[in-house]
Amino acid sequence: MKIKIVVDTNIIFSALLSATGHIRQIITSQIFDLFSCNSAITELLSLKSKIIKHTKFEPEQLEYFVHQIIKEIEFVNERYISKEAYQKAWQLCKEIDESDTPFVALAIELKALLWTGDKKLFKGLKEKGFEDVISTQELMIKVGYEI
Repeated sequence: MKIKIVVDTNIIFSALLSATGHIRQIITSQIFDLFSCNSAITELLSLKSKIIKHTKFEPEQLEYFVHQIIKEIEFVNERYISKEAYQKAWQLCKEIDESDTPFVALAIELKALLWTGDKKLFKGLKEKGFEDVISTQELMIKVGYEI
């Protein structure tokens, strides 16, 4: 059975910024069962011009890479996350960044790890005793990538 991992928007964004990066390799490796919130897609669409600017991709290239990434992730409608998971996640996120609540709630709901590149979120969750959060560096070690 594969380890369940919830990826937040900044991980998907990072995977798109580097065509050959470790984050993209981990996502496309099919080693893990990856999940994210539907809201991540909306957020990525709002960042399209920023991604094109940083990557210098043509829009068609970006579409290709977005497809390569999102086909590996099961997106979950936030309304299917229990009220209890949301309440617990909100308590954890309210002093860090409330916009991360759906991702933390999904991790709680699925009993999954939350993969984030957001150092403030990572540190804040750890300080509050939430251990089901993993950084890219920790994940790379777990899968045996050289750092």
